[in-house]
Amino acid sequence: MRLLGLVLLLTAATASAGEYALLANGARMPVDRHEIDGTRVRLYNSTGYIEMPASYVTGFDADEPVPAIAVPAPPAPQTPPPALAPAELADAAADKYGLPRLLVRSVMAAESGFQADAVSPKGAIGLMQLMPGTAQDLGVDPHDPAQNVDAGVRYLRDLLLRYDRYLWHALAAYNAGPAAVDKYHGVPPYRETIDYVIRIAKAMDAESGQRP
Repeated sequence: MRLLGLVLLLTAATASAGEYALLANGARMPVDRHEIDGTRVRLYNSTGYIEMPASYVTGFDADEPVPAIAVPAPPAPQTPPPALAPAELADAAADKYGLPRLLVRSVMAAESGFQADAVSPKGAIGLMQLMPGTAQDLGVDPHDPAQNVDAGVRYLRDLLLRYDRYLWHALAAYNAGPAAVDKYHGVPPYRETIDYVIRIAKAMDAESGQRP
């Protein structure tokens, strides 16, 4: 049996693909083929053959081919969708929050002139000119155009709900802040805010032929 142990070590180092010899000690030895001669058996592999008593071998199994492992192809690189134009961002956000597209476009035009990199002297950022604190409250990055517009339109929708859909109140609050509108119970007497509301009203009137 000591010789058999050495035989097993040697053959284990030389892989074969014909069949398996089932040995009496429970081992399975890969071999190319075998020959039985009376009480002796020869097991052939790529380096020659090994001869042993036939009683050492209890049978043979066909060598089953190892199934190929399917390796998935690497995913194709995803091409990011093209960035939407400012007007498209306005329309998408208007549809999302149930506001007229004309209103949102008019606010965007008044706020930033459709310039994504616009920054006001007071620090308002982006297409719909979000102040950093407002952007933080809304949980968005004001430098990202899509987030900026979405948050700006959401904020405008919330102001319209707050002021019972009084458009001028909501626009004034967007420009001067809700505190100023609440203080004066309407459009505050600030020249900038009055001009802002009138500019948007005129823009909408020019497009639709109707007053807000």
